[in-house]
Amino acid sequence: MKTRHPRILAVLACGLLLAVAGCSPNTPRPEDDVVVDLLEEDWQHMPGVTPDGDGLQVTSTARRIVEQDGGGGQPNPPLNLVGTHLETEGDFSLSASFTDVVADASWAVYDSPPVIADEFRIEPAGLRLTLRGDDLEITVFDGTRPQQDVTDPQPVYDEHVTVPDPEATLTVRRSGDTLEIADGEGTVASLPYGGMFGSGKLWLGLSSEDGSFQVSSLTATTPEGAELATAGPAVARAEQSADGLQALAARSRPDFRIGAAVALGPLASDADYVRELVGNFGAVTPENAMKPQHLSPQQGVYTFDEADAILEIAESKGMTVHGHTIAFSEAMPRWMQELPAGTEAERRASAEVLLDYVTTVVTHFKGRLDSLDVVNEPFDVNQGTSLQQNIWYRVFGPGYPAVVSEAVHDADPDVKQFINENGADVPGDRQDALLELALRTNEQGGHIYGVGLQAHIYDLDTDAIPADDLSDTLDLFEDAGLRVRISENDVTDDHGTDAQAEQYAAVLATCLRSRACVSYTTWGVDDRYNWWIDGYGELRQGNDYLFDDGRPTPAYEAMRRALGS
Repeated sequence: MKTRHPRILAVLACGLLLAVAGCSPNTPRPEDDVVVDLLEEDWQHMPGVTPDGDGLQVTSTARRIVEQDGGGGQPNPPLNLVGTHLETEGDFSLSASFTDVVADASWAVYDSPPVIADEFRIEPAGLRLTLRGDDLEITVFDGTRPQQDVTDPQPVYDEHVTVPDPEATLTVRRSGDTLEIADGEGTVASLPYGGMFGSGKLWLGLSSEDGSFQVSSLTATTPEGAELATAGPAVARAEQSADGLQALAARSRPDFRIGAAVALGPLASDADYVRELVGNFGAVTPENAMKPQHLSPQQGVYTFDEADAILEIAESKGMTVHGHTIAFSEAMPRWMQELPAGTEAERRASAEVLLDYVTTVVTHFKGRLDSLDVVNEPFDVNQGTSLQQNIWYRVFGPGYPAVVSEAVHDADPDVKQFINENGADVPGDRQDALLELALRTNEQGGHIYGVGLQAHIYDLDTDAIPADDLSDTLDLFEDAGLRVRISENDVTDDHGTDAQAEQYAAVLATCLRSRACVSYTTWGVDDRYNWWIDGYGELRQGNDYLFDDGRPTPAYEAMRRALGS
């Protein structure tokens, strides 16, 4: 049973760039300070946070990122990404008052948003304060790339201190390169990590691991003469380009969409990423935000906030959205993975739960998605042709794609349904199996519009897609009455950037020439956010996308030439 702890926690964080002279927990605030009431700012797209009267109600979301095999469960507490963040070039402070704390209350201040990959989260520089009863945990991450397991990031500082007075004012002060934490009776910690805040921006997070709490006040303050501003997401200022990839494609095929997989963090914070995306692409696929573990981290609890934010951004820029994904063997929350399926009665009960999930999700996004992966990567991960025996298979049997397709159609009959798979881009057994699965699903009552060919090129020696083979593939699916999306194309530069560029251009040009190929999507925008874990567990940065650290790659220029620029 959870114990209820009524209390007030007032937290004061001082200084990004300079110390606040004479600042102490009990020092009155000068009348000429600049004060921003952050409770009046935008919090509507932050999971677990709801405006409640004059404050904010914060509840646990239990958000986790699982690994491909369903293991792990790295915490993924939210930040206010597309709401309000702070920009400052001088001293500042943040203060917050928490009441009605049930179990725990956590407040985070980060220098930048985390990078969220398929299976892990890269923790940025920042500070997190977590209150559990009279115990205050002070956790600091310095933002350096982890040398240990990236799925279990270790802070550079982690200490528990006792708060003698539950209603005391707690203070976090940055003084030069020092962070000072104090309560009403004096300093409890002095840490050499103040210099890690250097971006001039502060991103705020409120979360609870196991309970809830109320935020009754939250303010930002700067002394006279210092600058303090509130800002929204970087994407708000971006504009489409008249000679970007989408504009070039539209000259020959007005309805053809060139898209990219996107993440909310860089959309909110990175002007280069936003310029590259909005200037060149006419469609987006949420890379992770619509996967089950992000939409429903707890059974019956839905956190649509970040996916909704991506959709609203896309709509504001005239972009279409491809939803990704419903039935999948990976990226499932633990509750979904562990649904019982041993007996007929268990399967009936679990079927009701899964179909309720499908209906809830598709109904929520109804009318906002052009297309949707109703089944993602159904076949053996070792490039075989047998269906993976995931929870959907265990509950519904081998005909589960038809069951899911019917449920999606009932909730939104207008969304175009796709089965998305890797390794089926060229003729072979896996391609034949994908074609057979799509046709069989429709024979069983499904509504599959087409297939997604992922076109991941991880090794040009083994994964290259010759233009003639892709052309034959597109003809095959067209003859069967199906459409095709190039859904996740990315190309390694392991043979150099010229070979990379040639492969990128060949896939796009072949798709553009075919009536069966209705869209092209690349699985990322900028290599700045292209991270993966190698076979030794080491974090690596990839070089697979059309942009690299804010600059176009040769592959981008090859794509422009393929579009007739």
